This record gives sequence, structure tokens and C-alpha cells, in this order.
Amino acid sequence: MGAEQNRKPNIVVIMADDMGFSDLGCYGSEIQTPHLDQLAENGLRCSQMYNSARCCPSRAALLTGLHPHQAGIGHMVDDSGVGPAYQGFLRSDCMTMAEVLRGAGYRTLMSGKWHVGGPYQANRPETWRPGDERHPLPLQRGFQKYYGMLGGGGSYFNPPYMMEDDRLIDEGGPGYYLTDAISERAVEMLQSVRDDEPFFLYVSYTAPHWPLHALPEDIQRYAGLYEEGGWDEVRRNRYRRLKELGLVENHWDLSPRDPDAPPWQDVVHKQWEDKRMAVYAAQVDRMDQGIGRIVAELKQSGQINDTLIMFLSDNGGCAEFLAEDSRSPQPFRYNIPTYDGRPMKVGNTPVVDPGPDDTFMSYDLPWANASNTPFRLFKHWVHEGGIATPFICHWPRQIEAGRIEHAPMQIMDIMATCLDAAGAEYPEESNGHRIPPLEGESFLPLLGGDHCWQRQRPLFWEHEGNKAVRTGRWKLVCRYPNDWELYDIQQDRTELHDLSAQYPEIKKDLMERYRRWAERCGVLPWPLK
Repeated sequence: MGAEQNRKPNIVVIMADDMGFSDLGCYGSEIQTPHLDQLAENGLRCSQMYNSARCCPSRAALLTGLHPHQAGIGHMVDDSGVGPAYQGFLRSDCMTMAEVLRGAGYRTLMSGKWHVGGPYQANRPETWRPGDERHPLPLQRGFQKYYGMLGGGGSYFNPPYMMEDDRLIDEGGPGYYLTDAISERAVEMLQSVRDDEPFFLYVSYTAPHWPLHALPEDIQRYAGLYEEGGWDEVRRNRYRRLKELGLVENHWDLSPRDPDAPPWQDVVHKQWEDKRMAVYAAQVDRMDQGIGRIVAELKQSGQINDTLIMFLSDNGGCAEFLAEDSRSPQPFRYNIPTYDGRPMKVGNTPVVDPGPDDTFMSYDLPWANASNTPFRLFKHWVHEGGIATPFICHWPRQIEAGRIEHAPMQIMDIMATCLDAAGAEYPEESNGHRIPPLEGESFLPLLGGDHCWQRQRPLFWEHEGNKAVRTGRWKLVCRYPNDWELYDIQQDRTELHDLSAQYPEIKKDLMERYRRWAERCGVLPWPLK
């Protein structure tokens, strides 16, 4: 592709799934992520980018530049029956980044997890309705090429509800691994682009979302690494490195170990716990290898200097526990056989090693607590551990190498920034629908070196009754069904000192701001009625 200074930039947005703030080497981790580390070294790291706390709400916000409720994913992908804010699929009165950029002359490509198009239950394929009005597909929302998973997760070796363009496909079998397939298809899509057209590529990994599935050669690199000091040592080491890197302030205390996580010295099954974290690390490692292949293709084709690459995670580390047995009348939705018909061993049982294709495990709360170092709480909560993501931007023609920026920003700002970089106009209506103005704010000046850039409007969150508002140094946050808490994020980003009793007027002001935002965006009280 050409290297003209005034051409529209290519745009690559890469999203990890259920990966915590400190899980990359360039964010303090012991996990080997050399390709993302190099993007960070030659680009920009942001310390205060926020997602929307859960998989599908974050994807909806990323793709539309709106809050999840405005895009139809106020909760998850099931229709909650309470109106368009909670319908479970992208609303027709919003526009995706792919739709807007396609209208601006971009080739629009996607490889990976969709999860904004209604429900898909892995063990009930007879219920799948891809492409109908309640199950929109990527090709119906602006993408011209698509490969990936329509729903939220599943086996990496025998993935369910896979699609290529507009047809369901059967994937899996010997030699297949979903993370590799997402990376390889992304590279193939890049190779298909004409020299005279800019492109938007959205790479949406399922890694490192459960199940703990990884390749033996990747697992072996981490075998035994965590057995000596466990999650306690990981948290201490990552906290120290984060401070050394300048990504967290020295005066922010490391949050205490989560009360539901035992001290490592008291853990009985240390070798099995080591294996669980080794598989999780291998999943992150393999994703990084795939990103390396994508970057190598951009370099080989001469496009790297003209390409804006952004990387982030959809939420913090996931504390969900997968039980081996259940009295639920419904079978576990992902309990489907392997590709060659062997039964799945579902659950976190120490007598079973994680990793192979006939297992289905999660890495559980204590390791998620380590992933979210130095913060507390997890995916689906809106304390910092649930919403803080690593965020890397790489664009050699615009970004000075090696920078770290601390300005607060939110996931919907990515769409506003991409449209700004592309010179694409966000419309006021589409297909007869008046669409909401972008909630995101472009941080393109920040990428160009404006260290004074600041988001002008407050940041808001709500998911399952967990809610928050942040403006400047103040963050008001509620863990449902508890009361509001107030934190001075400049002094205490690990949220250890609730100041709500000390500053009642600030609390009252932020509560009112949140109320007005919730009313405007169609947020309903939890639980939904």
C-alpha cells in the first residue's frame, strides 16, 4: 500500500476477552507478550482506559460509540423484555463503526467473537436464528468479510456457532485452535485488501476467556512458574513492576487479597492451581503470538506506518467458578462433546488437569484477583478491577514512541477517535432512524502529542445494578445492592478509603449526575422487572 502522508489511515482494533489490567508484560506481568510489548514500546500506553465491565456491553460500546443501553445491550444478549435498551442485540437506531467507515470508503473486516447479535446456546443449535431481525450478523452491520464466533464463548478446539461471512460452518478437529484461526483469518483478510483502499480490521479474540484450553507447547513455558508463591507472589511482583513502569502511582496501596481468596500458604492443591494459571498464561501468550503475525503482515506489505492499531480488553479478570456437578434442571450450556465425540469433563476439579480439549475449567477468583493487580473486584463489577483495561495505541506516523498517558478515557471514545482519524462523518440518521449523538470523545489530539487533552464529559457505568460515575478525581461507585462509595481516584485509585461520609455534597452531586444519565440512556433499576 502507498505511504502518502495524507492518505486515510488503516485502522486495526484488537480486543482480548476477560483479561485483567496487569496480564501483559508491558503492564507488569510475568506472562510473555513480546509483540504487544513492542507495540507499546514503539507507541503509547494508557493507564486509565475503561471498558464496560462485561463482554457484550463492552463490544456494543466499542462498535457504536454509545453506552451499552443505547446500543441495545443494557444487560446481556438475551431479550429482557423491558424495552430496546435491554433487547440483547444491536439496535437499529444506532450505527456501528464498520457502517460509518464503510460509508467513508473503508474496507471493513472482522475476525473473532461477535456477541452483540442475540443469544446462542452452544448445546441447542436448533434454536439458532442467525441473520433474522433479532440476531443481526456482522455482514448486516457494516462488515464486508467475517470469520468467527457468534456467541460468547466455548471450546477452543471445537467451537460452537462459528460463521464465515453469512453461513454457519463446522470448525474444529485435529490441528485446530480458535485463537490461531482468528489470527490466521485476520492475516488472510489483510492480504485480500486492494492497494488503493484503506481498511478497518476488528480482531476480537475469545482468549483468555474460559475454558482453560491451550496448546501443550505454550503451557510448558509456564509449568511450575506459579507453584512457589502463587497468587500472593504474582500480585506483589506485578504491583512492584507497575510502579516501576510508571503505570500506577507509588502512593496507591496494593488492594488487600480478596477476602474469598485464601493465602497461598494455606492452599492444598498448589500444583493444580499452578497448572490452571499456566494454562491461562498460555492463552494470553498464544494470542500475543497471533498479534505478532498480524503486525508482521502489516510490516511485510508496507502498511505499518499508515496503520492505527489499538489493543484493549473487554473487562477485568473473571472470577467465575465452574462447578463440576450441578442440580440445575438444565444441562450446562457448553457441555458438548469433543470434535471426535468424547465427553466433556466440566468443572474445576483438582483430579483433572486443565488444558486439553475434553476439559472445561476456569481459573477462578484468586487468580483473577492477581490479573487485576493492583485493583479490587472483577468482571461485571464497576470498581476498578472490573473496568480498568490495558490500552495500547501504535501509529508510527502520529505517535511518539514509548509514551505513557494517564488521562481518563472510556471505550466508546475509540469509535469517536477512529472516525476522527479517518475523516469520517458520523450521521444524524440511518435507514429512517434518528440515531443518538456519539457519547465517545475523540482522543486523536492525545495520540498526536497533546499531553493536555482531557475528556470533557463524566464517565458512567451500569451493569446488573453495579453503577458508577467519574468526573475528574472523584468516582462514585456502588456494588449492588450496597450503598454508594466515594473515592478520590487521584489519591486512592485502588478504592480503599470511602470518603462518602466526609464529602456528602460531592456524593449528592454525583448521584444526581448519575440519575440524569441513567434516565437519558434508558437504564432501569436492577433487578429488571
